[in-house]
Amino acid sequence: MKAIIPVAGVGSRLRPHTLSQPKVLLNVAGKPIIGHIMDKLIASGIDEAIVIVGYLGEMIESYLSENYNIRLTFVNQQKRLGLAHAIGMCKEHVNNDEPVFIILGDTIFDVELSGILNSPSSSLGVRKVEDPSRFGIAITNNGRIVKLVEKPNEPVGNLAIVGLYYIRNSDSLFACIDSLIRENIKTKGEYQLTDALQMMLEKGESLTTFPVNNWYDCGKPETLLSTNEILLKSHSTESSFPGCIINKPVFIAKSAQIDNAIIGPNATIGENTVIKDAFIKNSIVGNDSNVQHVFLDKSIIGNNASLSGHAHEANIGDFSDIKLR
Repeated sequence: MKAIIPVAGVGSRLRPHTLSQPKVLLNVAGKPIIGHIMDKLIASGIDEAIVIVGYLGEMIESYLSENYNIRLTFVNQQKRLGLAHAIGMCKEHVNNDEPVFIILGDTIFDVELSGILNSPSSSLGVRKVEDPSRFGIAITNNGRIVKLVEKPNEPVGNLAIVGLYYIRNSDSLFACIDSLIRENIKTKGEYQLTDALQMMLEKGESLTTFPVNNWYDCGKPETLLSTNEILLKSHSTESSFPGCIINKPVFIAKSAQIDNAIIGPNATIGENTVIKDAFIKNSIVGNDSNVQHVFLDKSIIGNNASLSGHAHEANIGDFSDIKLR
């Protein structure tokens, strides 16, 4: 079984952190976002991944190649023309009639996939949402999808497609993507995967849904922090440091140095990071950073950053050097 993972986006909503590294390499609960995704896929029986890279793609290639012993194929999407365009670029790496599992690179999920990956028909992961205008929406009847609408301006339903797609008939998907591009059919200025799936429906393809209740968005600072909080419940480390208080759940890298500090709850501290005379909770601090004399809450500190001062809320990117007075 092959997985297709599109990770070519620039992650503009997570700047300044994504100015120096791809969004999927941001640390959540002690591991890059894409690391959580790969762990789940491999545990579900995926033995090959086609990864669509673009912005700072060489960093993603290095991380995956160094940390995962499965077959990896990297496809470079130089022009970001939409999700359907990205998936279409993988056609030559997928055998005829071979099923594929597509997962968006900023979607951390907790779903049992074994039954889904053996489904006799294509199936899309869905969940009910309050704001359907941000998603592709599935309209269903008796458990089967009858229509798909990409980011509707008018309410048509609230069953959102959340970035998990099991495609049984990949030939049909690629043929529909080819048609979209050949006929220049775009929605909101891009070639949309939802439109290709709708075309599959119109050609007689059967599409079902499966529920995704535990789906964690990492696309904005506030959702990244909330995902960190949720994942720490199962990824917390046991740590103790003389003269320090550790309020679980936390993830503290073994190489981190903690001195006269209160850490947690819901804090992630990266590799080789130094924390001194500080109180850090509900926050993420990256690798090789130095944080002293501050109180941090709901903050994200990048890699190789230096932060010192008094109690503030901060959201600073990699290689920053900030002194708060």
